[in-house]
Amino acid sequence: MPLLTAIIFLPLLGAAVTALLPQSRPDLPKKVALGFALVDLAVALYVLVRFDVGAAGMQFVEKASWVPEAGIQYYLGIDGISVTLLALSALLTVLAILASWKIEKKPAFYFAMIQVLAVGMSGVFCALDFVLFYVFWELVLVPMYFLIAVWGGPRREYASIKFFLYTLFGSVFMLVGLIALYLHPAAGTFDMLKLAELGGSGAFGAGFQWWVFAAFFLGFAVKVPVWPLHTWLPDAHVEAPTAGSVLLAGIMLKMGTYGFVRISLPMLPDASQSWSWFLALLAAISIVYGAAVAFAQSDLKKLVAYSSVSHMGFVMLGIASLTPAGINGAVAVMVAHGLITGMMFLLVGMIYERTHTRLIADVRGVSKTAPVAGGLLAFAAFASLGLPGLAGFPGEFLSLLGAWNSDMWPGYVIISAVGVLLAAAYMLWMVQRVVLGESSEAVVGITDLGAREIGLLVPLIALTVFIGVYWSGLLRYVDPAVTSMLTAMGAM
Repeated sequence: MPLLTAIIFLPLLGAAVTALLPQSRPDLPKKVALGFALVDLAVALYVLVRFDVGAAGMQFVEKASWVPEAGIQYYLGIDGISVTLLALSALLTVLAILASWKIEKKPAFYFAMIQVLAVGMSGVFCALDFVLFYVFWELVLVPMYFLIAVWGGPRREYASIKFFLYTLFGSVFMLVGLIALYLHPAAGTFDMLKLAELGGSGAFGAGFQWWVFAAFFLGFAVKVPVWPLHTWLPDAHVEAPTAGSVLLAGIMLKMGTYGFVRISLPMLPDASQSWSWFLALLAAISIVYGAAVAFAQSDLKKLVAYSSVSHMGFVMLGIASLTPAGINGAVAVMVAHGLITGMMFLLVGMIYERTHTRLIADVRGVSKTAPVAGGLLAFAAFASLGLPGLAGFPGEFLSLLGAWNSDMWPGYVIISAVGVLLAAAYMLWMVQRVVLGESSEAVVGITDLGAREIGLLVPLIALTVFIGVYWSGLLRYVDPAVTSMLTAMGAM
């Protein structure tokens, strides 16, 4: 059975069914979307369980000719890096649908867009043909644009256009790099595994690699986003509906860093070495800048948005290290950030539903009237700041360790470590004001989280604790793929 095809395209079938539902039954779209998403999650978990953890190559491979005249194939496969992100994508899609249970405006269109978004996200992590990868990469722009533009906040039109143009700008450069690789005399293929093999064998010259890496850098760095290409992110997060913020932070940002790991490093190993100092510099700036600006925010959602810029900086630092510990740490941060920031945005959305404000000055003393909401927000904050025993710690620790043991300037690591202190500062500052103290007027009389909302958060809480305590539960999937990639690059 083509399991990866099922994971990718079940949501597309669900979107088609959802869009065709009669408008006289506004309660049906969410139920149909949830049903398809749960089946999709079940298949993804089956693949995760069946995955051969000790193997470094691609598994569950599916291959068929698509456009033979151009050598384009329908080519899917996953390794230990992509299988974890694929499972995370399926899980967060289910939670995003549950978080949208009260959507009343154009529900059929809304839930169809979430499912189309799931198609693109899953497809990116499975594609092994460059053109197929690009198709899935571009697909995610359309549903996220509509989610922000139709169901977003007061500045939704500005935020949606800015999001679309920024990410499309990066995609154009990625397309240039893709075509350049294909047209190289030694290549003539869109097969990503063959291109990685050619890159590792030295088939591409150093000068050629440098310029192609630059094109890919612009394509991937915008999506991460790396400072100074990050300015679209806070606006998109603040204006997006809760489910949009969860999927944007939890999965879509990871597409950029996944691109570096899947494409830039293995295909362009010499350029990766040359660019590593620059990636490390931007990573250190992103970590400190994101944390410092988060400290200055008065809007709770914008604080979480800028914290994403800081945390994704640790992913870039681990990638720039070109060490097993660093890249393992980068993938661990990707997964942990998806879980923790998804939890943060869900909680912010739940509090906003009750208080109708996200201003930190107006949302004080939540634990007085809603102790479960306050307690879980504090838990998410401690996980986000990297408290040992929770999922935020292993990845950041390994990223810093890998960077310290690499050839990069130690100052980048020291500067990045300051970001850990700043993260603790702004998260504790938020907890003191939002969770503790006397309740503000907007908070007085609000109800606590219900059973559905608590159930929505339970998987994220459980995985946050599991990964924080049992690191190898995640790393045993990731490490063989990382080791194999670095060996092929000649970096080990």
